[in-house]
Amino acid sequence: MTNRDGTPVWYELMTDAPDAAQDFYGKVMGWTFDKPSGGMERDYRTFAADGAGVGGVMKAPDGASFAPIWTIYFGVSDVDAMAAKVERLGGSIHMAPQDIPGVGRFAFVADPQGAMFYLMRGDSDADSTAFDQMAPGHCCWNELVTSDQKAALDFYGALFGWTKTGAMPMPGMGDYTFIGRDDVDMFGAMMDAPVPGTPPAWHVAFAVADIDTTKAAVESGGGKVREGPMELPGDQGDWMIQADDPQGAKVMFVGKRAPAAAP
Repeated sequence: MTNRDGTPVWYELMTDAPDAAQDFYGKVMGWTFDKPSGGMERDYRTFAADGAGVGGVMKAPDGASFAPIWTIYFGVSDVDAMAAKVERLGGSIHMAPQDIPGVGRFAFVADPQGAMFYLMRGDSDADSTAFDQMAPGHCCWNELVTSDQKAALDFYGALFGWTKTGAMPMPGMGDYTFIGRDDVDMFGAMMDAPVPGTPPAWHVAFAVADIDTTKAAVESGGGKVREGPMELPGDQGDWMIQADDPQGAKVMFVGKRAPAAAP
């Protein structure tokens, strides 16, 4: 793929119940799923929005010590060099660089505070379609909740060239710091964990056509809405819900609200 270093290129749900997850997200998001042949020993299925690839669902290893989680793949031109750089900057490698035949090369790493993410160099030269802030079904926001956002910004700035593009004060919680690059404004943000001791982690938000329809689908599908719908700052008219899927993976949804539904 030709995406620049640090571009989000794929999203992956690791869960102990991939069949149930596929049923839930298929109904909530309208994603279509496919099981690619070859290249993966573990149960893996990809999903797409209107035919455009967005991510995958993977069966968690037996005995995994972590809860079901969404993770982000960041595109890089050289996985091995970038993994080595992660270590030099104080991060760690959980899975050394390796190939998936016919797919690409990847590594599973963590930043110095412990938030995990993937590095990926796909075999295809086509740009990723996974992140698109304007298209329902695609990821529209990448959010890092961390124990030290200044240190995190220094790390990702040195690793990927990200910069602080702005900030929004949150009463009693410090700044909500927007991150981007010189040609990609605000593809995500980082914030200090509201509860001390919360393990640092990346969280993702998916764009939906109607936030209230999505809320109803989450609840009828066995998920839990933890907060929202809440109106987001700005003049875009976007609303967000924070939810847990039926297996406990945290996920966010962002979309418009019909005028009659707004308070």
